[in-house]
Amino acid sequence: MSEFIVIFVSIYPYLRTPVLMNYMRFYISIVASIIFIAGILGSCKKKDEAEGIDKQLLDMAQSSSGYTWYKNDASLLDKSPGSGHNYPFLRTRFDQIASTMLDSNGKITDSITFPEGSFIVKELYSDGSTLARYAILYKQSNSSYADAKGWIWGYINADGTVAVTAEEKGQQCISCHSQDGNIDYMLMNKYFP
Repeated sequence: MSEFIVIFVSIYPYLRTPVLMNYMRFYISIVASIIFIAGILGSCKKKDEAEGIDKQLLDMAQSSSGYTWYKNDASLLDKSPGSGHNYPFLRTRFDQIASTMLDSNGKITDSITFPEGSFIVKELYSDGSTLARYAILYKQSNSSYADAKGWIWGYINADGTVAVTAEEKGQQCISCHSQDGNIDYMLMNKYFP
């Protein structure tokens, strides 16, 4: 280390010449610019990309095997007049737990409460073939993200960005889903009898 100090002290006066100082400033500004740009590019993810509970809900919703479609039909339905969703088409599916609350016609049994672990996905389409968003209900009463009835609400775009985070506990959705004729927040029987 002492050898380095001796060498530095002996060449220091030469490093301070105007030409070398200009070169050093130039190279330092180039290096600083590269570091700055790399920092910006490294942090460039979609600012509302699904993470945590929203990512978990998205991953579960993207897997479509083992589900039962409402009325046993995967066809798209036209948006109902009572829907707060801004998409013209939808279809709804129920995981194996939630599907135990469907009758033989694939409709929700009247006056039921979905059991713990139920996972329900409403797929919202911007046209007849483009999936745009998932509206998700997941019954996990012990979760810190669950509302008073035990549901975790997910509203996640098909591209993986979050429309409304599950951390909001369905605050933007509950009033509509609590209207007359709901069955544990489900409105499929009311609008698609």
